[in-house]
Amino acid sequence: MKAWIVESPGLVDTHPLKMVDRDVPKPGPGEVLVKVKACGVCRTDLHLAEGDLIPKRKQVVPGHEVIGTVIASGDGANRFAAGERIGIAWLRKTCGLCRYCKQGSENLCLSPLFTGWDEDGGFAEYATVNESYAYPIPDGLTDEKAAPLLCSGIIGYRALRRSNLPQGGRLGIYGFGASAHLTIQIALYEGAKVHVITRSESARRAALELGADSARGDGEVPPEPLDSAILFAPVGTLVPPIMEALDRGGTLAIAGIHLTDIPALNYDRHLFQEKEIRSVTANTRADGENFLDLATRIPVNVTTVPYGFSDADRALSDLAYDRFTGAAVLTMDS
Repeated sequence: MKAWIVESPGLVDTHPLKMVDRDVPKPGPGEVLVKVKACGVCRTDLHLAEGDLIPKRKQVVPGHEVIGTVIASGDGANRFAAGERIGIAWLRKTCGLCRYCKQGSENLCLSPLFTGWDEDGGFAEYATVNESYAYPIPDGLTDEKAAPLLCSGIIGYRALRRSNLPQGGRLGIYGFGASAHLTIQIALYEGAKVHVITRSESARRAALELGADSARGDGEVPPEPLDSAILFAPVGTLVPPIMEALDRGGTLAIAGIHLTDIPALNYDRHLFQEKEIRSVTANTRADGENFLDLATRIPVNVTTVPYGFSDADRALSDLAYDRFTGAAVLTMDS
């Protein structure tokens, strides 16, 4: 099979991805083999390729927003039938034994595995997954539209919940890419007022078209104090101005797996009056199930930019330079 690997992590302009030929993987006990139909291109894949995230194994295949059909099952795997369409997401395996797993916080598991980081992901023609960590994909979504839901959607959903947005509250969204354009739709559906801050003019237009109350550029401030905020851009220098924009008791949720250094905070300006900063670490399977159910009920409008499988490196470069609005998705060439 054809697969893209992280050959040597480095800046995207150095083309850290390489296409190779590999044997089709065999599903182990409890696993299924999936013929990949589409795979979203996530900013985490960019962090991995550029070395912001150190690969857990050499020549790993990125990609954790995978849509495909089951073509074979390993021993003991009986959840999905051959031909069934399923999704493979970021959370690949948890121990089920540590105190976090037992208390329902499997996203904080002490020995987790992640798709496209610990084990090979969906930038390939075939992939495997433990059936307990796969998602049935709702009807009515094409492969291309479903793929971004499996990370951009799920993580945005968890970030929204971590932001403690009150009913009818005022939400600030900083950065407006694949995850943000899905998250805003949930917030609006649930009655929030949303203010977007992003450097991209086209992203500001997209935010307003989706129903944002305002959309402003870098360095600008929301038109009113915020109850909650989500930081999607991996830029730590944005944290102090966001904290200033929060009203009393407001919460900032930082959605990314990577963030540049945060400057020093002033207690009175940034933290007093019970303001909070919260990170977002992966997700639970319950998050994924709840989000997919909600996404189909709204339903969310997924903006995608398709790339042929052979154009994975170009998709990653376009993501790095904000050359599109929405979510990049690799679609199989055949």
